[in-house]
Amino acid sequence: MNNEFLIPISFFALVYGIVYLFVRRKERLALIQQGIDASIFESHKNQPSSLKWGLLLVGIGIGIILGKILAVYTTLDEEPAFFSMICLFGGLGLIFYHILAKKYEEPPHKN
Repeated sequence: MNNEFLIPISFFALVYGIVYLFVRRKERLALIQQGIDASIFESHKNQPSSLKWGLLLVGIGIGIILGKILAVYTTLDEEPAFFSMICLFGGLGLIFYHILAKKYEEPPHKN
């Protein structure tokens, strides 16, 4: 298996991470200089991430099963069948999580 494609991806991810952290630091310093609290960057989500990962993995599992069924009972090759079903049902799991999270999200407190 040829993993040479990981080198440019890793390089761009490293550059993006460094630039992101540098810009974030400058934004926070500018807010502090203006006397504004930098806590606005912190997210206060209280939804458990285990629900998101659980729904994603269930979607991937359903995608694997349906991909195998699709490969066996149609003329579609295994690779496209598996890949498409995993992406489809994994994405549906994340959409379902988003709907559940919005439904149970607390309204913001007004001061």
